[in-house]
Amino acid sequence: MTESEKKLIQAQNRMEEAQMRDRTKERKARTRRLIQEGAILEKVYPAAATMDLQKLEDFLYWTLK
Repeated sequence: MTESEKKLIQAQNRMEEAQMRDRTKERKARTRRLIQEGAILEKVYPAAATMDLQKLEDFLYWTLK
């Protein structure tokens, strides 16, 4: 394996690691946003905490249309 091949492989590995970090960062940001939105929903509509998910979804579709 030549020096240039090694450098190419290293660059590819660095790029993959950077992409993995970005995906992880995006996933964590989405998770945080979903948790915050759920907390707001429960604060505004406390019955949401005890509702079945399908009933909650139907209620929201019906209410927000």
